[in-house]
Amino acid sequence: MNFPRQNPGSLKELKQQARRLRSEISDGAAPISHSKSLEMVAHQRGFKDWNTLHASASNRPAFEALSLGDIVQGRYLGQRFEGEVVGIRTMQVGQLYHVSIQLAQAIDVVTFESFSNFRRRLNCAVDQNGVSPAKTSNGEPHMILKL
Repeated sequence: MNFPRQNPGSLKELKQQARRLRSEISDGAAPISHSKSLEMVAHQRGFKDWNTLHASASNRPAFEALSLGDIVQGRYLGQRFEGEVVGIRTMQVGQLYHVSIQLAQAIDVVTFESFSNFRRRLNCAVDQNGVSPAKTSNGEPHMILKL
């Protein structure tokens, strides 16, 4: 089964689109029901039906700057990285998000010379600006994403 990778948008926007579609179709031809216009919007967006689209839109975090599959760059514990966003979940709506990033190349997150700790995946909480509220001992955020 293929799942659409695009962000379906907010439920409010989707319902407004269905209303506009219903209005435009009704002006020139036989009127359609609101439920038919919702189904048409779902099909236009690559979903099986309105219920599937509704569930997808409801479960998406409202982090507009990032989507699953995006390639991102930034700094984690002082080390530059590049990787793919493999997970996003809302921790506090509009304020804090948990992001998982699969790195293109492992990074060493330890600055001590006689010890190393390489990571291929990063998990961190970030705000709407892509900056982690957690800070290192020198006051730098754990993660800073270039958005």
